[in-house]
Amino acid sequence: MSKKDILNRLKRKHPQINVDQISKIYEKFIELISQALLDRKRIEIRSLGIFYTKAIKEKKNARNPKTGEKIYVPEKVKLRFKASKELQKFINTE
Repeated sequence: MSKKDILNRLKRKHPQINVDQISKIYEKFIELISQALLDRKRIEIRSLGIFYTKAIKEKKNARNPKTGEKIYVPEKVKLRFKASKELQKFINTE
């Protein structure tokens, strides 16, 4: 689902709010979530799930699978998502 689809659905559900206002709310929501993840905070949206970051340790003895040579892989942060039980149940019933 694209941003445009989301905005159109919100407009149909709330016709009293204009598209510009809906777009600003959407942008602010995404900005707040992004900033929280940058600050390494956990975001819980009930009935959807939890977004969180996880630090992956550096690897000094990793190997390039193509050539077999040893390479260094620096530490990095990965984004993770854990679906709520409610969402899991909904997805698995369809």
